[in-house]
Amino acid sequence: MSQSASSLSSLIWSVADLLRGDYKPSEYGRVILPFTILRRLDCVLAPTKAKVLAEAVAKQKAGINPEPFLLKIAGVNFVNTSSLDLATLMGDQYNIDANLSAYIQGFTAPVRDIFDRFRFAEQVDRLRKANLLYQVAERFVGFDLAPAKVTNHDMGLAFEELIRKFAEAANDAAGEHFTPRDVIKLMVNLLFVEDEDILTPGNPAVRTIYDPTAGTGGMLSVAAEHLLEHNPEAKLRMLGQELNDESYAICKADMLIKGQDIRNIVPGNTLSDDGHAGTKFDYMLSNPPFGVEWKKVEKQVRREHEEMGFAGRFGPGLPRISDGSMLFLLHLVAKMRPAQEGGSRFGIVLNGSPLFTGGAGSGESEIRRYMLENDLVEAIIALPTDMFFNTGIATYVWIVSNRKPDHRRGCVQLIDGSGFWHKMRKSLGSKRREMSDEDIAEITRLFGDFVGARIATITAADGTVKTEIVRDGEAEPAAPEGGSVKLAPVSRIFRNVEFGYRTITVERPLRDEKCKPVLGQRGKQKGLLQPDPELRDTENVPLTEDVEAYFKREVLPHAPDAWIDESKTKLGYEIPFNRQFYVFEPPRPLEAIDADLAEVMGHISTMIRELAA
Repeated sequence: MSQSASSLSSLIWSVADLLRGDYKPSEYGRVILPFTILRRLDCVLAPTKAKVLAEAVAKQKAGINPEPFLLKIAGVNFVNTSSLDLATLMGDQYNIDANLSAYIQGFTAPVRDIFDRFRFAEQVDRLRKANLLYQVAERFVGFDLAPAKVTNHDMGLAFEELIRKFAEAANDAAGEHFTPRDVIKLMVNLLFVEDEDILTPGNPAVRTIYDPTAGTGGMLSVAAEHLLEHNPEAKLRMLGQELNDESYAICKADMLIKGQDIRNIVPGNTLSDDGHAGTKFDYMLSNPPFGVEWKKVEKQVRREHEEMGFAGRFGPGLPRISDGSMLFLLHLVAKMRPAQEGGSRFGIVLNGSPLFTGGAGSGESEIRRYMLENDLVEAIIALPTDMFFNTGIATYVWIVSNRKPDHRRGCVQLIDGSGFWHKMRKSLGSKRREMSDEDIAEITRLFGDFVGARIATITAADGTVKTEIVRDGEAEPAAPEGGSVKLAPVSRIFRNVEFGYRTITVERPLRDEKCKPVLGQRGKQKGLLQPDPELRDTENVPLTEDVEAYFKREVLPHAPDAWIDESKTKLGYEIPFNRQFYVFEPPRPLEAIDADLAEVMGHISTMIRELAA
């Protein structure tokens, strides 16, 4: 963040000094954010205010809708037709609440919607009752937020910093709608690393990016910031949807400040009421809620699944009702631009459940099957635990694309990024760890190079520890004298088919009281061995292995009378992430353990004798 943006956000946040005592720290943002927006819009419209008012009067007299003409004069996509502004409100402190309300009503509808979602009228009334309204408004009038003084870029950064301060003050309450910046930065890096054309300076590329769970807009903002850092000529149209009113208001306001079309940010539940139906995007990002049931939207989702099938968003299958995160995964897949039109890439944060929950034939397995058989998954990256404000559980970033480069086709890269972190000086809710720029760069390099690798932990004789990445084909580091080297996989590449399996049903014969096999007496079963339900078992056979060979090797030696009921065979997919990175460490020799125990027992015996003396 630039020094000017950081200073500006600190200056604006100092208004909290006035609120202290009457407001809790977690409530400061409900006043500071809407007032910041109001002041910025006030300053943006000031140069054209007189012309806009005159044109409004002229067009109304002529019986013509004035709005298109006023927008053209203002040069932005919003106007205010009230004769008031924040400065004139200061001239009548006894009627400031009524005048402030009238001023806000003068804005075009999309802007009024922002203040309605903030429930700004309630805050104005609360400030009035606490005798703070005039003082707060006066402080904001003192901030010069005119575009000539503060660029859109710096204003956007300052507003993001205010959002971050609000999220930190609210801790867990805001965590549901605020994704940590280090996580977003990693996802954005992974999203753009393979697209040199859009990152090339001077290329006037125009792309769209979409977030169906936009929260306060952090993912969209960081994506745009990253792109413009590399290529100032590029343009990124930002679109999103958000359910929570306050987060929606913040996101919409952030987009307004950045000069985006705020009609592209829509309210509502993405799963039951798609606000961008029929639209496809170049890039997408999402951090949907973890482990949240979707019972409230079950009726609409099931109807779309059953009636529209693959023509809708949920054709591959539906997950169990207790966790709807995979529905967002399917939603994003449905929003991908067709490969022949340039394709799409997206990143989504999910917990561990979508990797393995559900056996063959379940909704979750069928969704994984669709993703892998259609070669959509580029990589899955394990994040460190304790990375989010409202949960400490293990999380994973999925990178999904329908325009894989040739060398990635048919494969999935798994990266264990769980060790790339350092402890925060001060915890924020459940967030106790963060990823440094170097951590993010290392994971991005592993992904971009599409390479297998191990992490070497080198321990010196004095106990100091350092780590280094050893890529496949590189020589392993030598152990220092008196020290050791431990190697563990950090990046592995698999063929899609390696995650598939067949669940076969193994039957054994039902036997009568004389232990003779029972045969069927009628119909298609006549003369055939009848299965014993109590001896029935299942086996998961990898798709990379022949079923008959597996059966002869693993089952028949233990149950020579067994057979496979092929009518019950099911195809399944799971991604056992942790198993791929498990490193077996053999237990210490018994002699060494016995020696340690003898030494400890000796110490204890000596202490007992000393106490008894």
